[in-house]
Amino acid sequence: MQKNLLFIFLIAISSSISAQITGNITDQNNNPLPFVNILIENTYKGTTSNDDGYYELNISQPKDYVIIYSYLGYKTIKKSVSISKFPYQLDIVLEEESVSLGEVLVDATNDPANAIMRQAIAQRQANLDKIESFKADFYSRGLIKIKDAPEKIMGQEVGDLGGGLDSTRSGIIYLSETISKIQFLSPGKLKERITASKISGNSNGFSFNTALEVDFNFYNNTINFGNEIISPIANNAFSYYKYKLDGVFYDDRGNLINKVKVTPKRKNDPVFAGFIYIIEDQWDIYALELDITGVQARIPAVDVISLQQSFSYSESNDIWARISQSIDFKYGLFGIKGDGRFTAVYSNYEFNTSLTRKDFNKEIVSFEDEANKKDSIFWNKIRPVPLTSEERTDYVTKDSIQIVRESKPYLDSIDAVKNKFKLGNILGYTYQNSYKDYRLGFDIPPTSTQFNTVQGYTIGANVFYTKGFDDYNRYISVNGDLQYGFSDDRLRATGAITYKFNNTSYPFLTLSGGVTTSQFNPSNPITPLINGVSSLFFEDNYMKLYDKSHLSLNYSEELFNGFRLYAGISYQRRKALFNTTDQVFINDDNDAYTSNNPLNELAYGIAPFQTHNILKGSINARINFGQEYMSYPDAKYNVGNDNYPTLYLGYEKGFGATNSNYNFDQIKIRLAQSFNVKDKGRFSYNLKAGKFFNGDDIAFVDYQHFNGNLTHVSTEGNYTNVFNNLDYYGASTNDSYFEAHAEHDFNGFILGKVPLLNKLNFNLVVGAHLLAQPDFKPYQEYSIGLDNIGWGKWRFLRVDYLRSYQNGFISDAVVFGLKFF
Repeated sequence: MQKNLLFIFLIAISSSISAQITGNITDQNNNPLPFVNILIENTYKGTTSNDDGYYELNISQPKDYVIIYSYLGYKTIKKSVSISKFPYQLDIVLEEESVSLGEVLVDATNDPANAIMRQAIAQRQANLDKIESFKADFYSRGLIKIKDAPEKIMGQEVGDLGGGLDSTRSGIIYLSETISKIQFLSPGKLKERITASKISGNSNGFSFNTALEVDFNFYNNTINFGNEIISPIANNAFSYYKYKLDGVFYDDRGNLINKVKVTPKRKNDPVFAGFIYIIEDQWDIYALELDITGVQARIPAVDVISLQQSFSYSESNDIWARISQSIDFKYGLFGIKGDGRFTAVYSNYEFNTSLTRKDFNKEIVSFEDEANKKDSIFWNKIRPVPLTSEERTDYVTKDSIQIVRESKPYLDSIDAVKNKFKLGNILGYTYQNSYKDYRLGFDIPPTSTQFNTVQGYTIGANVFYTKGFDDYNRYISVNGDLQYGFSDDRLRATGAITYKFNNTSYPFLTLSGGVTTSQFNPSNPITPLINGVSSLFFEDNYMKLYDKSHLSLNYSEELFNGFRLYAGISYQRRKALFNTTDQVFINDDNDAYTSNNPLNELAYGIAPFQTHNILKGSINARINFGQEYMSYPDAKYNVGNDNYPTLYLGYEKGFGATNSNYNFDQIKIRLAQSFNVKDKGRFSYNLKAGKFFNGDDIAFVDYQHFNGNLTHVSTEGNYTNVFNNLDYYGASTNDSYFEAHAEHDFNGFILGKVPLLNKLNFNLVVGAHLLAQPDFKPYQEYSIGLDNIGWGKWRFLRVDYLRSYQNGFISDAVVFGLKFF
């Protein structure tokens, strides 16, 4: 305890020495004012007050300065100071701004805010184009708190979250900071070089607080904020917002500032609510104070998000530039509640520089060497927003805890408690050695109890061992699965050893083998649970299985950015299986189980292929066009780009079969993409094509099978990889094929405008699906459905009506989508 107090004292001393101008900012009632912007006049050099109203302004030399203090709702103050020595104390009291309508004529039928916003919308593109490029310094701080955390979540111990929870199980669970240099080039290219990174309680970690994550430009028509959110000055904003002039005031430059209240026309539309401040005659944004609910942003765990932005004027560039931003949020899920704030400060702008596209590549975030090794003296000197007392205590406490918790005696003591075998561990137990970073154990999950007509009831178990190296940058994983079928009275076992080499190109090498039952379609179009319910209650045994013994070697790696290669070779022995049970819960005398032969449902006891051995080799590539990435010192993190599709290329060969007719070659290609269509929802497509060579008489196992669904239940998130009214194996082919899936989720664009229906917050989804082959009439499905069905934050149901056609109408169906699997 004495050491902690001494450490806090030393931090306080170093802070006061390195911060040249310090002070407290309060209102007239002596209440601290957080998030006040402090700038040196005619520059973008400044800081922001913290939650306690305290600020530190780092300047390089003693001389005369004019310092500007601005805060929404309060009068801007300019202070002229002559500084001869440091540190310099300057406390500020801000007076509330008189915001009133004054002489403004308010028409009950046409609020003057409408004319103001039309001007702002008309000038939106011109104001956006003012900044062709810039360079700037960026600072970000992320803080997440939790309140009354439960002891367990879904049976799993929560613990004290790295020392973040106090005796009331509340506290800071995440605190992190970054300092970086950013570059921007219109339209939308942003590059960041992080010079310093700090995470409370993790001296080896690297913060994920980046400028990219908080780059919200309201001059764009939409802002990517979980969902695509309509800007209050978007071209179509009047279709989504109501405006009311709340008052006017003058800033320190004599500009008339219009405070406009923005209100959603419809509750669940992807829009904000709050205030936007527009500068008269210039029609730039002066500031923002906007809220959005988790429902509107499609972030179910979040209750509300509050965003605030402040801008400052550059005379030399005639630009109002963002200088600070805060994002406050409240969340709640599974009984966990809390709040947080992400603060961002932009400074030292250089506008419309000589930057060109050559200065940008696919690397959008990078780190300087030793970025996470900066000491407290460095941070106290450069940090633009001072820490609060709570944040300082969190750093001290967790940094001290980290030293203890990484020690062998502590880790061994924790493991000694966790490794004790209890009666409750009979269905699953893990032994771990945290210091040596390995764990082993077994698990008998409830989902291992299944039913199918080949094995009857089954029960399974998993045994595992994992060992991490270099903070888990490398690891080895060994696991084995056992499954016993009570009706066919057979125990089957499989195992795999996987080694990951690094966190940069993510190479994986896996050796696997064993004996298992496999669906003829390796995509596993029907889940064991749905098949079990369908069989036992409705006598529909859609899952068709064969016996596979195999030994396989697989390797994958990203060879260069956006290009990942997959290669594999395997020896397989395949044998047909037959039904061994007619067990049902509800027996229909006019119905019976179909055979396990996917070629003929009445072919009881007849094998769909000969028992045989075969060697199979495959090589596949995934190409993510336009893929960007973040280069962390210990890892590479790829960032998807919705503007470009993903291409998959593949070649598969079967050879050395004991029945030579079963040898074959197949090439295949797939193109997929999902992207937002501005405010009109999200469009997804998935195109596949392939061709077999020398495959006239191959085993049915190796046919190209298509994901059908006859259960009227789906656990897919979307339907761009399934035909929901197609037989599982009726269209399987050993020739050429083409399939296409397209789906558009309007995401509230249509139903959000329908009175009464818009209160339900459902989404309209439409889809189209096509399957074509030689000598096969094209099969088509068309669907229309409702997604996001549920209540509150629990939106797990989707319902679709579809019709299928093949040389005319075939049938229709209703599909229920369950999204919690």
